[in-house]
Amino acid sequence: MTDKIPNGTTTEMETFLPKDESAINGNVTTYKVTKDNDFEAANAEIDPFKTRVLDHPVTNCDTLTHLLKASLGTGILSMPAAFKASGLVLGIFATIVVSIICTHCAYILVASAHELYKRSGKPAMSFAEVAEQSCLRGPKWARKFSWTARQVVLWGIFVTYFATCSCYTVIIAKNFNFVAEHYLGPGSTNLRATIAMLLVPLILLAFVPNLKYLAPVSMVANACMAVGLGITFYYLVNELPPITERPAVASITTLPICISVVIFAIEAIGVVMPLENNMSTPRSFVGLCGVLNQGMSFVTLVYIILGFFGYLRFGNETKDSITHNLPPDAILAQAVNILVGIAVFCTYGLQFYVCLDIAWTQMKDKFVKRETLANYVLRSVLVTVSVLIAVAVPAIVPFVGLIGAFCFSILGLMVPVMIEVLTFWDKGFGKFNWKIVKNVIIVLTGVLALIFGSKSAIQDIIGLF
Repeated sequence: MTDKIPNGTTTEMETFLPKDESAINGNVTTYKVTKDNDFEAANAEIDPFKTRVLDHPVTNCDTLTHLLKASLGTGILSMPAAFKASGLVLGIFATIVVSIICTHCAYILVASAHELYKRSGKPAMSFAEVAEQSCLRGPKWARKFSWTARQVVLWGIFVTYFATCSCYTVIIAKNFNFVAEHYLGPGSTNLRATIAMLLVPLILLAFVPNLKYLAPVSMVANACMAVGLGITFYYLVNELPPITERPAVASITTLPICISVVIFAIEAIGVVMPLENNMSTPRSFVGLCGVLNQGMSFVTLVYIILGFFGYLRFGNETKDSITHNLPPDAILAQAVNILVGIAVFCTYGLQFYVCLDIAWTQMKDKFVKRETLANYVLRSVLVTVSVLIAVAVPAIVPFVGLIGAFCFSILGLMVPVMIEVLTFWDKGFGKFNWKIVKNVIIVLTGVLALIFGSKSAIQDIIGLF
């Protein structure tokens, strides 16, 4: 309401009202609410990335380095076994298709996060927060599942990556012991003792404050893995048999085994949002020539090359890890084990950061006064627990495989699909609902990975005991 004041003067309120063609009817003034004068609408146009404040922003190059390290893990050594299960030609196509699916799931996760940034006004979110917000800002029926979605993703990622950290300590110790026993004799080393000796070095690695300073460590890991793979490839290309001696298609019944191996080797969904959240230019993560597509294209090419030549060289003699096919007495073969051990040690830092990010987010509000001290105490405790688990259960690798079969197939494939559906529910699913068809294919792939990955892990556990 605006009161008329004599002598042509106006009230203070009228001074601040928009000067448009609003209609005046007596003492009541009505105003046209447009995009230009609507504060809430204008606020919705604010770029959330401009409000992102980072103490240590990560460059595109550093992000690419971390992504390569996360995807080029020890799983690459199992690629020849994947080709053994599929055949030379079918293995190539299966690897490409699985890589496209995994990359697409990471892509739609980040794309959904960017859309939810705009709706919520938040400049960054974790994977769990993206799942929660997709429910809250999606269809009404999904809102009651927001808390559940957050907890499932949060603790699913934590358990998977924390178990992986324990598994990595076992792999590192085994690689070093393999070389040591060649010179000191069989039974000269103790696996539990070697794992325990890794405690202090791993704590020091965990003390690297953030992803920016962890980038050089990932570069060392990439370099060691590259040299190790180069030496392995040298053995693979020697005395290659004719391609015709290996089947182009092994067996359709064993194809799911190949798919499971590739998924668990290439999947790195847990590091996607932490990497994006720490980028100085987050839009560069996605896009046709974005960091994600660049990194995954290179990873896929390396996987295909090693898998193809590994199976071509050793055929039915191909082991679960191609390094087991290398001559154990050769110096270069021993160097591969040391290099892979160093690479896995350096990779521990990146896997650990995912766990730390989740745990610290849950408790940082309780330690405002001594934030730095509490953070480093938490780092020390988490590393110590992961090492103690490995010491207590050195045969943890098959159990981690079982956890990975559940978590990576569900969190890496199925959950991003659901997030995309909920986030873009109001915008539809494209012509002929092609997005629904695409998502059904992804979910079926995840179910295959879940079933056959679990079956393989359970068989390993049974064989172990």
